[in-house]
Amino acid sequence: MNDQRIAVLTDSGTNTPPEFARQHDVRIVPLLINYKDGSTYRSGVDITTQEVIDRFEQEIPTTSLPAPQQILDAVERARDDGYQRGVFVTISGTLSATYQTVCMVARMVDDFPLVVIDTRSIGVVSGMVVMQAVRMVEDGVPFGELKTRLNDLSRESDVFFATKTLDYLYRGGRINMVTYRLGSILNINPVITCNEEGRYVVARKTRGWKRAIDAEIRLIRDLAAGFDRVRIGICCTENQALFEQLESDLRTHASNIVEVVRSGLTPDLIVHTGPDLVGLGIQPA
Repeated sequence: MNDQRIAVLTDSGTNTPPEFARQHDVRIVPLLINYKDGSTYRSGVDITTQEVIDRFEQEIPTTSLPAPQQILDAVERARDDGYQRGVFVTISGTLSATYQTVCMVARMVDDFPLVVIDTRSIGVVSGMVVMQAVRMVEDGVPFGELKTRLNDLSRESDVFFATKTLDYLYRGGRINMVTYRLGSILNINPVITCNEEGRYVVARKTRGWKRAIDAEIRLIRDLAAGFDRVRIGICCTENQALFEQLESDLRTHASNIVEVVRSGLTPDLIVHTGPDLVGLGIQPA
């Protein structure tokens, strides 16, 4: 129960599970999907992940951050709905200017204190930070402690993902030409993570899709060994059998998992990864 009247807001790139967001009134500001014909859609509002995939053969769109007014509108709606303060959790500020824009908006709103958290990550792990922000608020963590605790949690959380093809990451400017060419020519499927600054870096180089997923699982296993208890995130396209297999494999390798968060891909994320992605995240519990 949110007795503190602290709103939790985020952007769609955090992949916060929709059901959790509905149950806890997480306010999601959508990133934008842009096509060459001039049409623009709000991710997850005006266009679905499947609709983006269905149009890939004709065009791979671009994405852009929400306009400052969209962010301001979300903050003001939260205030008008009775919230007195807010926490806004964003994807990595080095991958998107959303964090910087939210910080600018926060300075514009004098009557609504707003803490802004750069998760230095993306996708399911950022969504796990959002979930913990909600739980901290509902558990009564004082507003003045939220920034430090959530920043610490973000630094201790890690994400790993691999894609069957590097085409989408390259076209979206997320990887450089050298990585793209090496991957394409040598059939290398790199496992990608976010470094301390929130930038994409290669965590492992593997040859083949199955080996890439196995490498992700080993990375999670090794990190899990350093904590008493962990939460795990699994992100992939809506494939129930794959979710089940990944969770089973993870639990086999790590006996200290206390929660598994499953997440699909929002339209804005799938633009940059393509439909074939497996992402795993880990966070100390």
